[in-house]
Amino acid sequence: MVSSITSCHIMRQALGIVLGGGRGTRLWPLTKYRAKPAVPLAGKYRLIDIPISNCLNSGLDRIYVFTQFLSSSLNRHIGRTYQLDPFSRGFVNLQVANLSDDNQNWYQGTADAVRRNLKELAQWRTPYVIILPGDTIFRMNLEDLLRFHIDNQAEVTISLHPASADRATGFGIVTLGEDNRIEHMSEKPSADRLPPLAALPAIRQRWQMSDDRPFLGSMGIYVFNFDLLMDLLRNPAMTDFGSDILPYCVSQGRSYGYVFNGYWEDIGTIRAFFESNLDLVKPNPPFQFYLPDAPIYTRMRFLPASQFERARLTRTKIAEGCIIQDAELDTCLVGLRSRVGRGARLRNTILMGADFFESEGNRREYEPVPEGAPAIGIGENCDVEGAIIDKNARVGAGCKLLNRDRREHFDDPDERYYIRDGIIIVPKHAILPPGTEI
Repeated sequence: MVSSITSCHIMRQALGIVLGGGRGTRLWPLTKYRAKPAVPLAGKYRLIDIPISNCLNSGLDRIYVFTQFLSSSLNRHIGRTYQLDPFSRGFVNLQVANLSDDNQNWYQGTADAVRRNLKELAQWRTPYVIILPGDTIFRMNLEDLLRFHIDNQAEVTISLHPASADRATGFGIVTLGEDNRIEHMSEKPSADRLPPLAALPAIRQRWQMSDDRPFLGSMGIYVFNFDLLMDLLRNPAMTDFGSDILPYCVSQGRSYGYVFNGYWEDIGTIRAFFESNLDLVKPNPPFQFYLPDAPIYTRMRFLPASQFERARLTRTKIAEGCIIQDAELDTCLVGLRSRVGRGARLRNTILMGADFFESEGNRREYEPVPEGAPAIGIGENCDVEGAIIDKNARVGAGCKLLNRDRREHFDDPDERYYIRDGIIIVPKHAILPPGTEI
């Protein structure tokens, strides 16, 4: 086992970069008022907490987060959460796209985001850069990844996850030679092109891949030699890692694949986000947010314990500061400061909670509220199934959110709710009057 001193030394050779993504259209309307990395997760976390926690737990404590849209809540969360030891050189910095005399454009892609910040990154003179996505759930020891990169004298290393045939068409699929060098990369191949892309038997055995997941999909986690990355980014046509830089590197240089067999989930769509969250309420969830040696960090809060009054809960997780009154919840994830009224029934539902405790005295202090609007949370005698209720939403008494028409996609003309992938979404700050039926 490597000593902590050696471990610290190797991770000091790298910078961490988290790509916050663009407008987050696949997660809209959850991204209507916030950047994608700021979307709430698992009751009390945000998406950005996953990659940052993986970096910190691996000894990588110099981290940049790149984003450009609706970044205020993300900036607030990072500033309040990741105040690292002032006696160390560690930091977590949010880099928002800025327009200047030299550049009047927003980031044109993931690689362009890095190019626009090269001067900031170059000051650290680290030989390696580890790039991570801001919209996946995983727990990985990034030190193992960096050691693999160094030991193989790689120029680029792509972290790969075994995928089944039905999921492989949604990812960049990589084929490896017996020495783990990447031989070919195919972006989201069609089903008829998959068979020759399956991993070699020797690769499957070496990385302990199961027979039902024979393909290797890119996780969006890369290690680059910093000098190489700087050279590549001098070409303004290189704007995206997935479509420009990585295919070029595979064809030209020493590109290797590192296979990760642990839990990994891309939550870039509403359906994936919904299912990944509700997976967490299972008796043995596939992902644990707390492990003693590798916890997922988030903002420290000082909230009271949740309060229950004759509530009936089945496979449900509830964060701090909630009040559940004589209601029935089955397979639900309940976020901070949530309120559920008497007689309400919730099934397969995510409540993201509230940003503040509402009372008659402060009702208009935090946000404008029409006269007679319901209180924040779920009103009495509501019936809700297959829904995501975003923060500060107000669902009046007697509402029935059931998607009875089985719509897959719908936009309410009044913007009170949306349906994506068959899931009802009540957006942040929305108001559903009492008796609303969907």
